[in-house]
Amino acid sequence: MESSVIGLRLSLKQRYFLLLCVAAAGIIMYRFTRNHPETRRMNRVEGLRANSSQFTLERKPFLILGGSIHYFRVPRAYWEDRLLKMKACGLNTLTTYVPWNLHEPERGVFKFEDQLDLQAYLRLAASLGLWVILRPGPYICAEWDLGGLPSWLLRDPQMKLRTTYSGFIDAANSFFDEVIKKVVPHQYSKGGPIIAVQVENEYGSYATDENYMPFIKEALLSRGITELLLTSDNKDGLKLGGVKGALETINFQKLDPDEIKYLEQIQPQKPKMVMEYWSGWFDLWGGLHHVYTAEEMIPVVTEILKLDMSINLYMFHGGTNFGFMSGAFAVGLPAPEPMVTSYDYDAPLSEAGDYTNKYHLLRNLFSHYHTQPLPELPPVHERRAYQPAVIQQHISLWDSLRFTDKPFKSERPVNMENLPVNNNNGQSYGYTLYETTITSGGALKSQNNVRDRALVFVDKHFVGVLDYTVQELAVPDGKGKRTLGLLVENCGRVNYGKTLDEQRKGLVGDILLNEHTLRDFNIHSLDMKPAFVNRLESAGHWMSMRHQPSFPGFFHSRLYVNGSPQDTFIKLPGWSKGVVFINGKNLGRYWSTGPQQTLYVPGPWLHRGDNQVLCLLQKHMCLPFRKSV
Repeated sequence: MESSVIGLRLSLKQRYFLLLCVAAAGIIMYRFTRNHPETRRMNRVEGLRANSSQFTLERKPFLILGGSIHYFRVPRAYWEDRLLKMKACGLNTLTTYVPWNLHEPERGVFKFEDQLDLQAYLRLAASLGLWVILRPGPYICAEWDLGGLPSWLLRDPQMKLRTTYSGFIDAANSFFDEVIKKVVPHQYSKGGPIIAVQVENEYGSYATDENYMPFIKEALLSRGITELLLTSDNKDGLKLGGVKGALETINFQKLDPDEIKYLEQIQPQKPKMVMEYWSGWFDLWGGLHHVYTAEEMIPVVTEILKLDMSINLYMFHGGTNFGFMSGAFAVGLPAPEPMVTSYDYDAPLSEAGDYTNKYHLLRNLFSHYHTQPLPELPPVHERRAYQPAVIQQHISLWDSLRFTDKPFKSERPVNMENLPVNNNNGQSYGYTLYETTITSGGALKSQNNVRDRALVFVDKHFVGVLDYTVQELAVPDGKGKRTLGLLVENCGRVNYGKTLDEQRKGLVGDILLNEHTLRDFNIHSLDMKPAFVNRLESAGHWMSMRHQPSFPGFFHSRLYVNGSPQDTFIKLPGWSKGVVFINGKNLGRYWSTGPQQTLYVPGPWLHRGDNQVLCLLQKHMCLPFRKSV
């Protein structure tokens, strides 16, 4: 009897323990599926389809409410914040480009970690319940250097970008081999968030090879892409940018009924989508800041939705062209005009992730297309105005050359891309210094071979600037042999239009002095990669500000942060042109010509205590050397 009672008690304990295990497992599964909604959608039958006048997802009508946020323009620490704000605005789909030039900076060298972890970005989108339209290029435009194409392609003098030229398609195939295998597991059919993939980008505005778009489409399909294929063009581009088997979508800012009719005519009984509804516009150095008001935008978005059209806001959040990655604009202009570092775009979320009037009005509009209340607004990240960072040390550009690779000797000028640096991949970004010996003064003529802007020196003394508009300078007379130096800045490669093949930088041809062709150059590559910046910061060759600085030069200061680091902006009153690094990270270019007056400093790139601030200053306008942060 006693033994049976004991046995009964054990049985009850076992049952109780079992119930606890089941409850715990239920809680764990609930939390996991809540944070990973894609795991709740494993019973998938049919992905996004365009077989009628409406998109369908799982054979039910589906309206795409999309927005563009590029992972490579937003600090990784803020990816989740930006996507949560997208979700809270009522959007259901994230669109992003994939920048080839960041993922393959050297031929055969691929980077998909840290800031470039595309798979992590896709997993994050899925965990937050967002679908994804992927735009993998290889060309992306995006106001990004060379439209996302790697500059080493231009080492080939016969290169024909965005065509079936063997040199291009071989490289594109190699890139797709790497990137597509990473995204295939994230497709809708495999339980992931990708519901559609775009074939190239706005090819109708380029359209130099009728075999190119079929090649790109097949490159995607043959590597395992099974979701809906799309193309994206403006009205004129629609005539040449489509490819059989892909739904054509349209890009615009102002609604033109004729454009919608044309889209219907070329694709009867198909869903209509604005793949790029331009929520603002990009800025050019020396131009005005573009503003597209909410009062102008909201009626257009309202009308698009009334027409039962899907929409993607380009951009929903623009972010920043950190480093040297901003492009240049040349369509209809006598010369390329470089784009600013900020990619704020006057988008619904500002460069720093702040809500705008556009955001709140869009949220109200999109809420009418949801049956459930929208999520609460995530809190805004705090910003802080720190004490000014006072310049403490400087080193001249000439003295910094000891921290670069050995100069390359060449009889003729060599453009950046064809320099024998970076494992024979050439120089992609930054500055190149060309030095040669002269024995007289006179008329220095660039013959329009400076790409894009050169500071000219004689024996390290500044003489003037050569660029697209100034192509001749007077070199002062002097005695004996002197060193002529041209510090050439790559201000950003054109990212759109018919001149992509012509985007080699540095000196792209001969320079004349008194009609005599200059020869025998020493060429220094100053691409200012992190290794160079680290060597420079740790060098013992810095001079205190008691010594008169020379220009161009590097200037060093410290920004003290007490407490938890917060976002801020750096302003450089009285400074002319250059680049700013903070804790080794390249914030981007600055230029007093505007319209951009400050550079965005993400809080996660700062730390408590002293933060290292390094500036390259090309030419001073006035003193003191002091930066307001």
